[in-house]
Amino acid sequence: MSHMDTVRILIADDHPLFRKGLRTLLESEPGFAVLGEATTGEEAIAMADTSHPDVLLLDLKMPGKTGFEAARAIRAGSPDIHILIVTLFQDDESIFAALRAGARGYVLKDTSEEEMLRAIRAVASGEAIFSPGVASRMIGFFASSREELPQDIFSDLTSREREILELIARGVANTSIAEQLFISLKTVRNHVSNIYSKLQVADRAQAVIRARDAGLGTDRR
Repeated sequence: MSHMDTVRILIADDHPLFRKGLRTLLESEPGFAVLGEATTGEEAIAMADTSHPDVLLLDLKMPGKTGFEAARAIRAGSPDIHILIVTLFQDDESIFAALRAGARGYVLKDTSEEEMLRAIRAVASGEAIFSPGVASRMIGFFASSREELPQDIFSDLTSREREILELIARGVANTSIAEQLFISLKTVRNHVSNIYSKLQVADRAQAVIRARDAGLGTDRR
């Protein structure tokens, strides 16, 4: 997209003051044209369909259909409309639901004017953009989700079996495991075969892969 092109924007938000502030900001900036304002999810879908903006600025919590539902409907009908979520919410669930619904960016309402304009330009030109706070939450989510999984994935394992699996994942041999945990080698072998059957793996290598996939045996924060 060249700088000569005007970015055509639709604002969907149920807060009149916020809409007004956004419209004023965008209209004062060369290269932006505001096509209209929607106040509900349904209006956002209808207006996106008729005015076909380059960028839809979409709030998540609106009367009627949520921003998530509106985003899904708009993506299904007009995949070339770039959706930028502008919201107060930065919880993991909202962020990932918005991305699954097809949003290309996610910025918070307390973003500076400069950042907001940059985000709109980026999304208009096909990039994905996230507020720094949101980006760090996403990174945190991917870093930590690995650590939180073992509880669920290995819920069948006893705490002793989990302990042994952690050591297996770290590459510790059975004899060393026996020494470290002050148990007999035969007991370690029994635990190991129980672990294999519970994880439905055939051998140590597969057990290590499963464990490492779930964040065991890696240096965690």
